[in-house]
Amino acid sequence: MKLHLDPRTKLFLILLCVLSAMFAPNLYFQFALVTLIGLLAAFSGKWQYALRGMIAYALICVFTVWCMGVLTGTWRTMLIAFLGLVHKVYACGMLAGLVISTTKVGEFLSAMAHLHIPKKLTIPIAVMLRYLPTIREDWHYIKDAMRLRDASPTPWGFLKAPAMTINCIYVPLLTAASKTADELSIASVTRGIENPKPRTCLVKIQMRSADFLTMVFFAAFLAAEIVWKAVGI
Repeated sequence: MKLHLDPRTKLFLILLCVLSAMFAPNLYFQFALVTLIGLLAAFSGKWQYALRGMIAYALICVFTVWCMGVLTGTWRTMLIAFLGLVHKVYACGMLAGLVISTTKVGEFLSAMAHLHIPKKLTIPIAVMLRYLPTIREDWHYIKDAMRLRDASPTPWGFLKAPAMTINCIYVPLLTAASKTADELSIASVTRGIENPKPRTCLVKIQMRSADFLTMVFFAAFLAAEIVWKAVGI
C-alpha cells in the first residue's frame, strides 16, 4: 500500500527539510537527510525516483570528498563553494519534486482552503503544480525531435554543435513554456478557480497517523542536528 500524505503535511515537511539542510553540521547529516527523503519517496511508490536521487547525491558526495582531498588553490575554492550550495539545496529540491509528483491540484486547493490561505497565494501555486509536469512532457517531445535532426541534448552534443543545440532546445522550450502558461491560466479560470464559493473535493482531506509519524521523524532529525551542532561533536 502506497503512502499518501496530506498536502499540509507535505508543506510542513518542506519547511523541516529547509531547516535541516541549513543546520546540517556535515556531509553525513546531509546524506542522511537525502536518505530519509528517499525512503519517503519509496514508501510513496516512487522507487525509481528515490534510487536516482540517492545515487546522484552519493556521486556528488564522492566528488566533494575528492575535491577536498586532492585539489588545491583556486579550483578547490571555486568547486567547494559551488558544491556547498548544491549540498544545501539538493535535499530540498528532491523533496519538492516528490511533493509535486504526488500532489493533485484539487487536493492541494482543498488543503489550502482548510488552512484559510488567501487565493492570491494558492492560485499561482496550483497553476505551477500543473505547469511543471506539462513542461517536462514538452521537453521529452523536444528531445525526440532533436534526434530526428541528429542533435543530442547532452553536454557532449552541446560541445559538438553548440549553435544547433541551443537553437533546438531553447527556442522551442521557451515557446512551449509561454504557450503552456497562457493555456493553463485560461483553463484554470474556465474551471472556476477564482470562484469565491467554498470549494468541494471528492477526495477527503484528513490528517492521519502516517502524517503525524512522518512529521515526527523529520522533526526528530532536525532536533538531532541542532543538538549535535550545539554540543559541538
